[in-house]
Amino acid sequence: MTSLTATLAALGRQSLAGLRVLLLLTVLLGVAYPLAVTAVAQVAFPRQAHGSMIELDGRTVGSSLVGQAFEGPEWFHGRPSAAGDGYDALASGASNLGPENPDLLAAVEERRAAVAAQDGVDPDDVPPDALTASASGLDPHVSPEYARQQADRVASARGLDPAEVRGLVEEHVQGRTLGVLGAPRVNVLELNVALERRSGAGEP
Repeated sequence: MTSLTATLAALGRQSLAGLRVLLLLTVLLGVAYPLAVTAVAQVAFPRQAHGSMIELDGRTVGSSLVGQAFEGPEWFHGRPSAAGDGYDALASGASNLGPENPDLLAAVEERRAAVAAQDGVDPDDVPPDALTASASGLDPHVSPEYARQQADRVASARGLDPAEVRGLVEEHVQGRTLGVLGAPRVNVLELNVALERRSGAGEP
């Protein structure tokens, strides 16, 4: 009986010690640590902490991290999107169609013809990123080649000097991350916002 009582007492002490550790770690890692990280982010990286939002004339028009659809010849267009009905952040993903899938091949050829006609270029010159969606379906960037291809069409639609629009594209070409990662790219939303500020017509 004495042995059983001692065992139960020891078990109770161990359980209480475990509960105290659980509560301590919950406070430290579940409350204090997230609050500290959030505070550092708000002070050191306020724009990124709030989603890298972009404003135009006092209103938020999107995030530089998430692509969106731009309709009409007066805008630079992004990559195709297979996320939901297009650029759906709640359904991020690719089409998952293989490179020889007939549906994908048909979609690529349809896009090639549409982009070539829209931008007035030879179908063989249409860049790959104008034809295929990214893995997330939310890529906010296009290649500098695709952005440059669109410049004359955008300039014509807005009544701007083509050289001015091409210069705007060059101003928004971002190099490789840390000089070695990824490829040069252009953020479509940032470019369209700069275009809108330059021409002062329409809404992104």
